[in-house]
Amino acid sequence: MHRFSLALLLIALPAATVVLDNPRVKVFRTDGGSLSGVDHGPGVVISLTAGSDRAAGSAVWMDDVAAARAAPRDRLVIVQQRSGAPSIPVPAPPPSRGSAAAPRPGEPPFTGMSFNTVFENDQVRVIRGRMEVGAREAFHTHGADTIVVHLSGGEIEDTANGKTVVNRWKPGDVEFEAVGSSHAARNLGRAVDAVLVILQP
Repeated sequence: MHRFSLALLLIALPAATVVLDNPRVKVFRTDGGSLSGVDHGPGVVISLTAGSDRAAGSAVWMDDVAAARAAPRDRLVIVQQRSGAPSIPVPAPPPSRGSAAAPRPGEPPFTGMSFNTVFENDQVRVIRGRMEVGAREAFHTHGADTIVVHLSGGEIEDTANGKTVVNRWKPGDVEFEAVGSSHAARNLGRAVDAVLVILQP
């Protein structure tokens, strides 16, 4: 009876969901600890919840992400760079207009933000980032493809290509910022924590 119940539990676990898939990267999220459907190979495993052997928000490199240990309540985001894939071309942004996109003379490009490198290898650089209440990024251009994994969620105003939108992120949401893309942003709500996975060229 015990083996039968365990088999039913394993069958009931949902497969990992693909939340981002493009020529540069494939990103999976699991909300029930199941790694079913995750591709074998190297990548970054980010814990959205605390586990017995890791803190919430931790990020580690694994040579085979499909072999990661996961408990039924674990929420993970798994980032796998596609080998040999070129960067996604992005058209040059139009000149920015308006005060939201341009820093004032002498103003730093990032205000109220902190970045701490978690680890770096020949494929990725992983950074823990935080936007404090009222933090802002002046208009800037990304020098590498970057995957942003939201840990806390939050409300961020983003200005790009002459348009301003307000994004309401939830914990576990993922966004892709392509090399060459440009934008400005500011935090409209509580402090925002995220893990940034920067793909090496």
